[in-house]
Amino acid sequence: MPNIDWKNLGFAYIKTPYRYISDYKDGRWDEGRLSEDDKVVITECAGVLQYSQSVFEGLKAYRTKDGRIVTFRADLNAERMVNSAKKLEIPPFPAERFLEAVDMTVKANEDYVPPYGTGATLYIRPYVFGSNAVIGVKPADEYQFRLFVTPVGPYFKGGAVPITLRVCDLDRAAPHGTGNIKAGLNYAMSLQAIVEAHRLGFDENMYLDAAQRKYVEETGGANFIFVKEDGTIVTPLSDSILPSITRRSICYVAEHYLGLKVEHRPVPFEEVPTFAECGVCGTAAVISPVGAINDHGNIIKFPSGMDKPGKITQKLYETLCGIQYGEIEAPEGWIREIK
Repeated sequence: MPNIDWKNLGFAYIKTPYRYISDYKDGRWDEGRLSEDDKVVITECAGVLQYSQSVFEGLKAYRTKDGRIVTFRADLNAERMVNSAKKLEIPPFPAERFLEAVDMTVKANEDYVPPYGTGATLYIRPYVFGSNAVIGVKPADEYQFRLFVTPVGPYFKGGAVPITLRVCDLDRAAPHGTGNIKAGLNYAMSLQAIVEAHRLGFDENMYLDAAQRKYVEETGGANFIFVKEDGTIVTPLSDSILPSITRRSICYVAEHYLGLKVEHRPVPFEEVPTFAECGVCGTAAVISPVGAINDHGNIIKFPSGMDKPGKITQKLYETLCGIQYGEIEAPEGWIREIK
């Protein structure tokens, strides 16, 4: 095992020995390969550099209580990457090959899968980009699919301590745009806003819909989950929100494991102060509780407080993590073991 302080690991890149690479040329993907070379060499005129033609995914590998190495709902990541690629006129990397690439790369780097109980995981980053020279505005003709892994700790340094958001005046994604796919260009749009939020002392931004600035959308990289006083789970519905796999899983857990009612619908911002709990969810953070939201000086404080997660948020987090780590029986097909 590498000499890593697993329990104090941050959310940052650590180079691991192997990554997976496949090239698309002449209308087909090649058979793919593992490589020890972490450098990407492309022409200065590559489509990704000129017109941001790139999509990516994020998922994790876990070491379970009984010592197995597993991934969580990786088939949905494969499916989402296919959909993202189609939206940017990128030839989709086949879903089954995506899963094979994940298995192969995690297995090759299994010493970097953190031990059970440390709170750390192996983050998996697949991505594809236009690699040949493109000077006119058009899709590339050649592409490269790559997948690397890196061990990570919690996304937010404080772990499960409630975070503070601010309502952002910038827009994350336009209606009928690319907000519902995992494209790098969407995240570039959030960089100025997140830097400013951090400078002002906030952990993240809350984005409202770009058309009316009336409905809650998401943060720069996570979906919202609200909890009503009666325990009902509410998640925002919008065509410009990324369909989070974690959010979908939380809603299933809420309904089928905890017996809670779930509503997936547009959420007016004016309704936010009525909720008992709030959290943001995604692969990196799983669920991070939100303690307060600053709306241009008007502070919305949730009854769950700033000291610890609300009871339902905590139960959702514990149940989902229990499934991921093999402590709780998972629904059929959710867990993929890497042997």
